[in-house]
Amino acid sequence: MIDRTDLSSGTPGGVTHRPALARCVAMEPAKFAAAHWGRAPLLSRAGDLANPAGFTDLLDRAAADELLSRRGLRTPFLRIAHDGEVLAEAMYTGSGGAGAEISDQVLDERVLSRYADGATLVLQGLHRLWPPIVDFTGELAGVLGQPLQVNAYLTPAGNQGFATHYDTHDVFVLQVQGRKRWRVHEPVLTDPLPRQTWSGRADEVAAQADSAPALDTVLEPGDTLYLPRGWLHSAAAQQDASLHLTVGVRAWTRFTLVETLLDLAVDDPRLRASLPFGVDVSDPAGIEPEATETIAALRDWLNTVTSQRIAAELRRRSWSATRPAPLRPLEQAELIRDLTADNRITRRPGLRWRLSAQPDGPVDLQVFDRTISFPSQCVPALRAVLESPGVRVGDLPGLDGDADRLVLARRLLREAIAVGG
Repeated sequence: MIDRTDLSSGTPGGVTHRPALARCVAMEPAKFAAAHWGRAPLLSRAGDLANPAGFTDLLDRAAADELLSRRGLRTPFLRIAHDGEVLAEAMYTGSGGAGAEISDQVLDERVLSRYADGATLVLQGLHRLWPPIVDFTGELAGVLGQPLQVNAYLTPAGNQGFATHYDTHDVFVLQVQGRKRWRVHEPVLTDPLPRQTWSGRADEVAAQADSAPALDTVLEPGDTLYLPRGWLHSAAAQQDASLHLTVGVRAWTRFTLVETLLDLAVDDPRLRASLPFGVDVSDPAGIEPEATETIAALRDWLNTVTSQRIAAELRRRSWSATRPAPLRPLEQAELIRDLTADNRITRRPGLRWRLSAQPDGPVDLQVFDRTISFPSQCVPALRAVLESPGVRVGDLPGLDGDADRLVLARRLLREAIAVGG
């Protein structure tokens, strides 16, 4: 194994002021982390948030109508629920017509029919679809250090899309338009994992839903509600149609570390060994010697695992779960073609990165989806691009002449590491 020395690392953002979180919780981040994060719900009223205009800048009904009618939306970017049941996709999708012969395009007339009958529309994956939410989510993900997803829920007046349930991820509820009554109950299972969905505990959930709620409130436009995973909830629109955004936080857990260790355990030949011929794995007596040997092998292997190996594997998993900010491919290609020493470039916003090198060897730049090697003399110039808010190509340090600087700058632009700045 090559012994590498870390030179530097970076994370998205690079700024201390993060208004995205201030729009979600009316509390100092440190106090929120200590008292509520993963522990207890938090209701924040619009008047207490750094959010005087509410959330219509992120999405409103007019924007939702555009998504549903003019953007060629396909599943799974739309889900529809009615009376607690998720409707079959065939009830609101079909062929896109001439030139778009696909079977899962959202059909606006069918959506109208479902919504007019009282169904809730769920626009999914908006963190990858709608520009204002893409930007907001990118900033919030940089603050929380967790992968995020954003859905929008549009519920007709007086209706409720889903029965009482719990999520296996934390959520921030952002009330955009209309009013919605939320009833929140304590968990029947604390900190559920993704495989521990509420449907496997439907009877317990129903019984808990019949008890007195821990919180019963109506969210007004601009209000927010934070719910840790596992907390039961249901929501019903009031006199007007309701639109709210749900920011789902895919929390890293200690079980994530367990899964990571198991992924790394494939390197141990004792743990890859086959069980004896003819063993009955359903017989406790027959499996006991193999279980004992496996536990001993696992214990021995765990004693060899370093935090560096664990972090490297978690880095790969976590970075791939969150994409950097979008870039404009056509505009970027023109910049590459016409680049001069007077152009400025900067690190792509939201890009997670890590530089490492071996003595007198190449330097590796690790990003969310790959690792790129550069000559060691490029380190000062790479640092200038990755760590500064923008640098003139002709000022890139450590390189001999503008020709070399242009070669490096073009490569960083082509690899989508840098953008025009």
